[in-house]
Amino acid sequence: MVQLTRIYTKGGDKGKTSLGTGKRVLKSSPWIAAIGDVDEANASIGICRLFADEEIEKLLSRIQNDLFDMGADLCVPEAEKQGEKLRIHPHQVSFLEERIDYYNKPLPSLQSFVLPGGTSLSATLHQARSVVRRAERSICSLKETEPLNDAIIQYINRLSDLLFVLARYANHQKGGDILWVPGANR
Repeated sequence: MVQLTRIYTKGGDKGKTSLGTGKRVLKSSPWIAAIGDVDEANASIGICRLFADEEIEKLLSRIQNDLFDMGADLCVPEAEKQGEKLRIHPHQVSFLEERIDYYNKPLPSLQSFVLPGGTSLSATLHQARSVVRRAERSICSLKETEPLNDAIIQYINRLSDLLFVLARYANHQKGGDILWVPGANR
């Protein structure tokens, strides 16, 4: 378990921070961008939990824990992992796929793109989905130059899909999706 006795260390005052191995990197590095975007995605999901019923709140809580695992996986470069390090595993990806199928089953098939909005829960889930997509872009950018656990990208990709389906599910319970009408305001 992590124990923090001091919140500030002054170690980052010159624009660098440490990865999980102790290696110092610039705070503007692709490593820190990816870790920071995952952290922001986690915070966005925390806001969604304020509007969720007990079942979805429990699911989002589990996802938040997984995102902390992802941050831990990202902060120890793959080439430097020795022994059992905290990693995202394929079974976590499979769990998201099961949840996508479960929540998508009662939904009508899409005939148009969905506009973000509707219920408070749906709107916040769409916001979280867009933040998760940014995290995915940062992770994929990092993967261009650094070896990463493939399950990280799979998980973050499925997570954005799940958030989309949950947003639709939340609106379905209150009347349905808000659909894009191409050229509606010409």
